[in-house]
Amino acid sequence: MKVFFLPKEYSAIIFDLDSTLYTNSAYAQSQIDLPIKKLARLKGKTFEEMNEEISVFRNKWAGKNNGKKITLANTFIEFGISIEESVKWREELCNPEKYLVEDKRLRSVLEQLSSRFILSVVSNNPVSVVTKTLDVLGVEELFHAVIGLDTFFVSKPHIEPFMRAAILCGAVPESCISVGDRYDIDIALPLELGMGGILVDGVEDVYNLPELLA
Repeated sequence: MKVFFLPKEYSAIIFDLDSTLYTNSAYAQSQIDLPIKKLARLKGKTFEEMNEEISVFRNKWAGKNNGKKITLANTFIEFGISIEESVKWREELCNPEKYLVEDKRLRSVLEQLSSRFILSVVSNNPVSVVTKTLDVLGVEELFHAVIGLDTFFVSKPHIEPFMRAAILCGAVPESCISVGDRYDIDIALPLELGMGGILVDGVEDVYNLPELLA
């Protein structure tokens, strides 16, 4: 875990979902591989060929953008797949119930946090996938707001999802903390907006947030 900044006073926490509120490498990888396989079939290529093309594009993009990372949804735009189409694919291909189970420790942690802060989720998955994931984990009702890829049809990092989360939590950006596992996607922009930022390596770090934020 790395704390980049904490406001003097804060009332809301904006969580990323995947690889933040759970740690499951198989599920995380499936969310990359399955859309690429679908794109490969559409383009008449093998998975290996398509995966290589995407890797080359992402590396070139990073080279032109000071090493920053680009999300898969934004990458797919360059291959002719709109955000709207990515939403449909993710709703079809993401099946958290096949990989995840109820996390009672996470629930206890979030209950502690929700007694002091308003909690929300900003994800690059569609809202339906996010809510299904939270339900599988056993924590859905602890979140005041869920912002997904289909809320604005833009992929993080983008100002609108983070600002909407703050508004729905009844908070200004300066009283929010963003928590996520990818600096370029979950932390950098919130810091620019005046939010706090905590980079985590997975749910094990989230378990320690009540003590950190005491």
